[in-house]
Amino acid sequence: MHEPQNVAALACDLAGEILRTFGELHLRVFGTSMVPSILPGDLISVKRCGIHEISNGEIVLYSRDGRLFAHRVVACLDSPGQPLLITRGDRLNHDDPAVCSAELLGRVTFIKDCGGRGVRRLESRTHRFGPNYLMLSTLRTSDRATYLYLQLVALWRAFSLWRANCRA
Repeated sequence: MHEPQNVAALACDLAGEILRTFGELHLRVFGTSMVPSILPGDLISVKRCGIHEISNGEIVLYSRDGRLFAHRVVACLDSPGQPLLITRGDRLNHDDPAVCSAELLGRVTFIKDCGGRGVRRLESRTHRFGPNYLMLSTLRTSDRATYLYLQLVALWRAFSLWRANCRA
């Protein structure tokens, strides 16, 4: 039987190969680092692109150490010899180590969830200002608040599904 690390590494390699071959990939998200922008269970669409095509505020998918990460770009660096991206999960307080061209798999273009928000085309944004800033600040500082937020989302999804079934 395969160890979980080996299975995850194979999945990362397969995702990279699919993007290189077909140019697009759909993945289900399981982590919480991008809450509230991307929730666990959401389906993301990723399109292949080069590192020079990425701008601040976009969400990218990259592979590192046998894992996939979908995080927001907070800076694009033109370091000598190799461009780099600095990324961070929306709910995290720290930047990821710089992403190089070889690690970049593509740009997240759509998010689809099964609970009422539907399909959303992504806009570049940094979450530094606006109506979501207070919520995001709370989620960054409290795992308990994130847990409660996700429980409320799950309840809303269940209610939306129940309401849709009642109408049918």
